[in-house]
Amino acid sequence: MDSIQIKARAKINLTLDVLGRRENGYHDVEMIMQQINIYDVITIKKTSSHEIKLTCSDAFLPLDEKNLAYKAAKVMSETFNLNVGFEIHIEKNIPIAAGLAGGSTDAAAVIKGINALCELDLPLEKQQEIGFTLGADVPFCFMEGCAIARGLGELLTPIRGFEHAWMVLVKPSFGVSTKDVYTNFDFGKVKRRPDTWGMVKALEGQNRHEILSGLCNVLETVTLNMHPKVSDIKALLASFGSEGVLMSGSGPTVFGVFSSYERAKTAHKKLKKHYPQSFVVSTYN
Repeated sequence: MDSIQIKARAKINLTLDVLGRRENGYHDVEMIMQQINIYDVITIKKTSSHEIKLTCSDAFLPLDEKNLAYKAAKVMSETFNLNVGFEIHIEKNIPIAAGLAGGSTDAAAVIKGINALCELDLPLEKQQEIGFTLGADVPFCFMEGCAIARGLGELLTPIRGFEHAWMVLVKPSFGVSTKDVYTNFDFGKVKRRPDTWGMVKALEGQNRHEILSGLCNVLETVTLNMHPKVSDIKALLASFGSEGVLMSGSGPTVFGVFSSYERAKTAHKKLKKHYPQSFVVSTYN
């Protein structure tokens, strides 16, 4: 096998709580992450050049070591002394700097792809371990469906996901730096924290009302103040009939859950006029 193509799915957060700050400045989190059906397509080809060449459908994405997919290929090459090169193409569908793990999921796809192409037979845990050196969200991106993430995001417990849920994703024209959001996070400004176990129980029983009422992300206390436009999008989604609205990750993307595909599509049609990066998506389990 000389080439492989992999779907790299985005994620949203159903909950996100920050539990503490470590001495090194990183934060301990507890969150529930859910994959959704919007994905980048990663194509990897083995070459004899011994070089890593990255191309992308989105001209705004860096094509060097600033890109996690490139870094993933480099780490795999160096760690396992691979005597080959790789041509990697990213068909980019997930918005950039959006709180949807777009870079992380691309990196996970590259590690999976090279593992298969070079017949390394690495167990999932080893691939996740390599992924964690690139970013805290990368280990989750190897999984399919839904999980509780703890520690820095790398300690994962698979759980039943939110099934058959239709959503509208809205990404405003600006991006948000995850580092800036965490740096400005103030525990004293958090008025409501997620009930992680309550959400797990709601998901186990697919209790839609409890799932939607349990949506909670403490990072909204930072991003909504930095970018009031995110609050506007939340209000807009609610006004168009969304049953539950939340910012994903550090933002700025917001998702609204709708009772049916038809209602999501109707809301999307209105939102698309103001926010071109709007999408109708479903949860993936």
